[in-house]
Parts: sequence; C-alpha cells; structure tokens
Amino acid sequence: MARGEYFGRRDGRLRFRHRLGDDFSRKACCGSAAVTPTGLHARFRGRVGSFSLDAGFVAPSSGVTALFGASGCGKTSVLRCIAGLSRFADGYCALDGEVWQDGAARFAPTHCRPIGYVFQEASLFPHMSVRRNLLYGAPRDRVDRAAIGYDEVIELFGLADLLERSPRNLSGGERQRVSLGRALLSQPRLLLMDEPLSALDATAKEEILPYLERLHGRLSLPVVYVTHDMREVERLADHLVLMEKGRVVAAGQLGDLLSDPSLPFARAREAAVMLDATVRSHDAGYGLLELDVNGGRFLTPAPAGVVGERRRLRVTASDVSLACAPPGPSSIVNILKARILRATTTGEAEMIVLLGLGDEGEGARLLARVTRRSWETLGLAEGAPVYAQVKGVALARGRVPPDE
Repeated sequence: MARGEYFGRRDGRLRFRHRLGDDFSRKACCGSAAVTPTGLHARFRGRVGSFSLDAGFVAPSSGVTALFGASGCGKTSVLRCIAGLSRFADGYCALDGEVWQDGAARFAPTHCRPIGYVFQEASLFPHMSVRRNLLYGAPRDRVDRAAIGYDEVIELFGLADLLERSPRNLSGGERQRVSLGRALLSQPRLLLMDEPLSALDATAKEEILPYLERLHGRLSLPVVYVTHDMREVERLADHLVLMEKGRVVAAGQLGDLLSDPSLPFARAREAAVMLDATVRSHDAGYGLLELDVNGGRFLTPAPAGVVGERRRLRVTASDVSLACAPPGPSSIVNILKARILRATTTGEAEMIVLLGLGDEGEGARLLARVTRRSWETLGLAEGAPVYAQVKGVALARGRVPPDE
C-alpha cells in the first residue's frame, strides 16, 4: 500500500493523512520520467493578487536546502507548490525523476507525493497521546523497509518520557519535536519544513536546534527548510536558495554563497563563513579541539570530541587579519596559508577580501575585512599569497557522528 501525507484544511478540518489502496499506486498517480535526474527540480511562475512568483532551483538528493529571505518574499509559496498545496499552471516539480507537476497537463495531488511537511506550529491530534500521534503517521506495512524506525525516532528526538502525555501538556518545543518525529515516521522521500522554529521563544529554539542538527547527521533524504533566521541557516543548511520579492537571487552551496562578495551576506557587517570540519584530536590539557578543514587546520576551545566527528566552524570576516610574511610569536593560534581570490570595496574605508586556504587557494573559503589603507600599505593584490590570522573561531554545529 502506498501512503502519502496531506497537511491542509478542508471544510474547516485538518486533513492529516490520505491512504491509497493497492490498486492506486503512487507511480500510477504521479507517473515517472524516462530520464531520471537526481534531486528536487522545482520551478513555479504565477500571481496571487498583487504578488508575483517566478522562482526555480535544484536541491540535491540529500542534505538541507534552506529557502532564505525576508518575510513575504515567497518562500512558503514555493514550499506549498512543492507539496501540491498550491498550484500554478506554469510550474514544474520532480523528485529524482518522478514528475509531480509539468505545467497544467500533469499535477499529482498532495497525497500522491511522498513528503513529510512540518508547519510553523505543530498540528497534533489533541485527543491522542504522543505515542498515538507518532504511530498515526507510520506505514505499518513497511516497517522492515523503513528508512528510520520508531525506536530511532524516539531516541533521535528524546521522546521516551513524553509518549503517554497529551499534546496539551507539552511545551512548544516538545510539540514540535513530536511533529518532526511523526513526519519522519511517514517514511517520506522529501521533508518540507516551513519555519518550524518561528513560533518558539529563544529558549525553546535553543532546545530544539540540537535535535535538528542530529537529524541532519542521521538522514540522507533531502530537506527543504524555510527560514528568515540566518542563525538557523548557519547551523543547519548545506545548500542555500536566496529569495527576494518572489525571485531566486542566488542558489548553491552554503559556503559559496556566504563568501561571495557580490551577495549581501559577505558585505554585511556581521559577515561570516561556515567551514565544515572533522575532529582530528583533543588536547585535554589545554581544552582545545583540533579540527581539519579543506586546506588547513584549526584549534578552538571545546569539550572533548571523538576523532572523525563532523563539526561546523563559524569564522567572521572581522576576526581575520592578513600578513604578507609568516608572523612571529603571537597569541593568535590559528594562522593559515591562503591566497587572495577577490577583493571588493565596501565603503570609503573598507574592503572585503575573499581568501582560499592552502598554498594555491584551492581549499575552503574565508572572508577578511581590511581597511583600504592596509590593502595599499601591504601591497596586496588578487592572486597574492598571504597568511590569514584568525582571532576567533566558534563552533556553529554540534557533534555529528563520523562517516562510516
């Protein structure tokens, strides 16, 4: 039996699930393409009142793709189109070659799309316990083939002590953890998350973010995550789609977009890059974690880590200074060889400099903010080798198990 989830409203009631019989498979409902490109391919054009949407992007078949932009830019509209909850005649949507929409001729309804959808506010059945809410989304006939099982969801989201409680007696963060678990137990091939933390206060957000980080490290299915909070992007996203006024301004790897001087991220006062790193060792005597990144190595204060664990580092442009020769003894412990790839003037007095780590600049990207005077005094130029002195490094993502 094929199953799908439908999160929408009909006749004032929340329809939560629609089950398809054996004689009505998802393949028959949705069809399949002769060519099978991987990942999510989405493009939608249309108008809703005075709002115009013209957005398209490709999301890889694994990892978190963040749809990011100011409120009202069209992020949720795109997500609803992917889910089949909204429909534009001029639209295309396919997952791993399975076409869900192709213009007006082909449109798979939501219950034919193997998705999990997590809303801003958890929509749990108030008359059911947490356990029954979770099991309501689980396809019992596919337990042996499940991508993630019931026990794993309980452990992943820390739900063991909540199973017999009513949703009415849960905090906002706890309800959202249950909602996430239920969406995963439906065994989706694509997980859609519409600002799942926006309804939570700061304390609840910090409570649930580590669970989302653990989810990121455990699942291989694609996730499309809508947010206007840059902190969530920095901690969770692998890929980024930047939207503005119904259009996609840029799309690509998170690191590439955050370090691109032509985009607003790099020009912002709080500009920073995210570096995916692997734990190399831990110096218990000094409380320092040694981490490898592409083209270099960092030391940062941190509790003990397991060799091979993956972490994410945050380095701000204002914490990076440049030297033309190897610096002498210094309190700065992170000094890395790099090459200047690009430099952009951001005002009368300052420049933002894009660096590539390594002898030839082939490694991870860093940003440095320098004054125009320093640039000219040091005789810096694009292509020149330099030493990047990193004054501060922060862990932006917690522990993720080593790759097997």
